Amino acid sequence: MDWTTHQVFNQYPELNDYHPLATDAALCEAVERAGADWARPALDTYAARLGMAETYALAEQANRHTPQLQRFDTRGRRIDALEFHPAWHQLMALYRGEGLISRPFQDERPGRWAAWAAGFYLHGQVEQGTLCPATMTQAAIPLLRKEPALWQSLQSRLYSTVYDPRDLPVADKASIWLGMGMTEKQGGSDVRANTTVAAPIGTGGRGGEYRLRGHKWFFSAPQCDAHLVVARTGEGGPFACFYVPRWRPDGSRNAVRVQRLKDKVGNRSNASSEVEFEDAWGLLMGEEGRGIPTIIEMASYTRLNCVVGSAAILRQATVQAIHYAHRRHAFGKALAEQPLMRAVLADLALESEAALHLAMRLAQAYEDDDAPAQRAWKRVMTPAAKFWVCKRAVELTGEAMEVLGGNGYVEDGVMARLFREAPVNSIWEGSGNVMCLDVLRALQREPEAAHALLTELHAAAQGEPRIAAAARELQALLATPAEQLEGLGRVLTQRLVLLAQACLLRQQAPAAVADAFIATRLADSGAGRVAGAIDTRGLDVAAVLARAFPG
Repeated sequence: MDWTTHQVFNQYPELNDYHPLATDAALCEAVERAGADWARPALDTYAARLGMAETYALAEQANRHTPQLQRFDTRGRRIDALEFHPAWHQLMALYRGEGLISRPFQDERPGRWAAWAAGFYLHGQVEQGTLCPATMTQAAIPLLRKEPALWQSLQSRLYSTVYDPRDLPVADKASIWLGMGMTEKQGGSDVRANTTVAAPIGTGGRGGEYRLRGHKWFFSAPQCDAHLVVARTGEGGPFACFYVPRWRPDGSRNAVRVQRLKDKVGNRSNASSEVEFEDAWGLLMGEEGRGIPTIIEMASYTRLNCVVGSAAILRQATVQAIHYAHRRHAFGKALAEQPLMRAVLADLALESEAALHLAMRLAQAYEDDDAPAQRAWKRVMTPAAKFWVCKRAVELTGEAMEVLGGNGYVEDGVMARLFREAPVNSIWEGSGNVMCLDVLRALQREPEAAHALLTELHAAAQGEPRIAAAARELQALLATPAEQLEGLGRVLTQRLVLLAQACLLRQQAPAAVADAFIATRLADSGAGRVAGAIDTRGLDVAAVLARAFPG
């Protein structure tokens, strides 16, 4: 007897086996606009590989089979080894092989930062955990280049496109990864509360040897070949930044003891840890007393990566939702044909494209940061964008998951991973309040940069009364007394980002997209807080959706 009680129909898998660059008009245009056409063939090939079902399967496996810590070998020797699923190594090798880690610093061609951002954005749509060590390694390069002797020993391994997962001394490896250690139990974002101490071995000083004693509450990622660590030079002394490898120069393991791995909500393919420094060996980078500014310079790059990574999450959530809504039928027609669902999808599409334009504009600022206007984008808009784009990713991945209903809420597909992944970019490298305070400090301490940024935004507002009104409101808010302005930090930062996104879309996107964004984000102050709660009358929803993804 056949016990099949029903046939499965009106059920559709999540999107894969597609080309995430060819189907992304906004990204293609951004690459061309930045003068990075020379990178397009490689990006096309990479995108084709990333979009394959096999690559999505690797991402699922790497996140399902999380890293394991092996503290001791079979004879009781402390090794603190990290074991990863083979899928992790395949994804790491895939990214490393593209040369994206060092491209912005190794390449001199215009558009190099846009080429990097496009590759990072494409990879982040499929798997984000592998981008954590890549982000920190890239961000460490400009700091290491300021230390000639250390840089000479590391340059070829940082620029290498060969993936080398072996746990060996740096001198024995083809390529290396770098991490960072700032956060301690008692301080969190308040790095000035740190207590880890570094004592000189001999005379010390810049490039000198030190012993580090203390702890780090979040140490990312422990499998890296070396870390940049903030510590005090003496009890209660000034802060400094140290290069701390996993292996000492004499070939012995460094005394960085991994206490445990964090059991995280998302970013599960990647390892994060707690460590103790038991007189760990390190080299002083820069000058004593400059540790926090040194590591903050690194953080400016990692924050940019958070913005691009969250834009990637938004993009993937949006295309998954649109793809599914075109196929799933309810109440007699496809979800994508139903007016209320179209409002939700259009809202997702607007948010995604605005995030991409902002991320790509920021990347360009890192390439041309000598100019005052570019420095303003880098210094003011990076923390502002990190605050807003990362938070929008948290909210809207949940909304996109809802499009798929219960199918989106199960661990078998990409939507659940995107939902769990999104919060880390908002938390890591400074939470939302920290970013808003950083925006306020930048505006106050660098008035010339602030003026250059506002001048650029005012110029973009010409001929568009809604943008001009938003610019005037922002200018008036900036005149608020300092003692009151801190409490309005989120209001100011949100308005700054929305104004910048509106200006960018007006300059670079089709009129249907720009007009819809301005109408729903600037003209209607209550819109955008719940996805789909927008007035679509007068908006070209069909054009917005057609541009976002072909369905």
